[in-house]
Amino acid sequence: MSRFGSFLALAVFAAGVGTGGYWAGQHELSFPAVVKIVEANIGRELRAEPLSSAAASAPAGRVIYYRHPDGDPEYAATPKRTKDGRDFVAVLASEDVSFDQPAKPEVRVAAEAGSGERKVLYYRNPMGLPDTSLAPKKDSMGMDYIPVYEGEANDGSTIKVSTGKLQRTGVKTALASKGAIVRPVRVPGTVTLDERRVSVVSIRTEAFLEKVADITTGETIKKGQPLVSFYAKEIAAAGALYAADLKSGSSKAAAAGSLQRLTNLGVPIEAIAEIEATRKVPISVTLVAPRNGVVLERMAVDGMMAEAGETLFRIADVSTVWVMAYVPEYELSSVSVGGEAAVRIRSLQGKVFEGRVGLIYPEIQGQTRTARVRIELPNPDGLLLANMYAEVEIATGGSDPVVTVPDSAVIDTGDRQVVIVDKGEGLFEPRDVKVGVQGEGMAEIMEGIAEGEKVVVSANFLIDAESNLKAALSGLTPVETKP
Repeated sequence: MSRFGSFLALAVFAAGVGTGGYWAGQHELSFPAVVKIVEANIGRELRAEPLSSAAASAPAGRVIYYRHPDGDPEYAATPKRTKDGRDFVAVLASEDVSFDQPAKPEVRVAAEAGSGERKVLYYRNPMGLPDTSLAPKKDSMGMDYIPVYEGEANDGSTIKVSTGKLQRTGVKTALASKGAIVRPVRVPGTVTLDERRVSVVSIRTEAFLEKVADITTGETIKKGQPLVSFYAKEIAAAGALYAADLKSGSSKAAAAGSLQRLTNLGVPIEAIAEIEATRKVPISVTLVAPRNGVVLERMAVDGMMAEAGETLFRIADVSTVWVMAYVPEYELSSVSVGGEAAVRIRSLQGKVFEGRVGLIYPEIQGQTRTARVRIELPNPDGLLLANMYAEVEIATGGSDPVVTVPDSAVIDTGDRQVVIVDKGEGLFEPRDVKVGVQGEGMAEIMEGIAEGEKVVVSANFLIDAESNLKAALSGLTPVETKP
């Protein structure tokens, strides 16, 4: 057809579309129906045009998938229609996007032979079947056989992944480095009093309590503050003997026996000094607080008769307290004496108390299967109260640097632990490793990986699966089948 004829045909087609639009409006037809009617009447002339150079390169191959006719991100594996009745557009094999864009096997082999690169030993089946070939070929589905290069055939674990596949699977790598791993063990705990800082005030002989200080349970007292005045017949007799020894003019060495008796009865030093100064026995003796602290218990009452050893007051120094943490049995091996611990109290928001592990109790509680771990905390402001609930975080792990990789780099199959090593140029090697301490997103590698090696941290299970498949097929394929 001449150029003028083509122009005339296009003009007729445009006029037909305009007229068809008016006619379609009168007969309530859609626009796609009008286009089909016009093509049926005029398209024969256009289709009679010989194929041009553009038509010669028309899409070819089998249908890969179907896309939305308007270019929307909507696809289908089978023929489909839009909501307004239009067919999805078929995408053929030549139109599909390929990240690899491999060259033809013949060209690739020639290029490699000419450039002196690695030699292709043979080609293996792309589906992993025990079928090899000396020359490039395709399988029954039209897939190219995969080349096996020199040096790859003897290593059943190392695999090569193309750049396009790396991009599609999202493979990411990281360097193995040296560093200290700190893994916190988070457990509940309870604030308790320091057993070594609790004192009991009592009398070592029978006595009548004459006057008890105006002190109640829960009050804070100071060391040396008077608590109770009492009269004890046995203390009075011992004091009279000591005063008589002093009046007789004998030396203190001669009065040592009576002085020791007063000391054994628990008479305060202030009362003994008064006897030495006045040579008289005081009618009553006053007991004072042995330490600073809080009154936990008051049993003394004015006028009562106190038995020997009976508790009158119980006082606790709360400047230092304990936190009892309950560590599960399976975490106990990672906790050691002297380890740092951070304690948080729910009622004291925003405050963190720092302490250290003072003792790991040598028993496991039968019902909870936990061990008690004692943490000592300074409490100068008295904010920590007995029986408060605490959240304890105990730091574990050593301070010495070790080889570490991200946790995601380790593939744990249950029987073994594997890390995929990136050897460069698309080569990957699965390597068995021995994992140590894990924490804060990192894992210690005790064996198998050296510092500075590049490991795969994302999509590594896909590479491991392909490596295992290759090794299995290599073991199943007889040696004689290989060229």
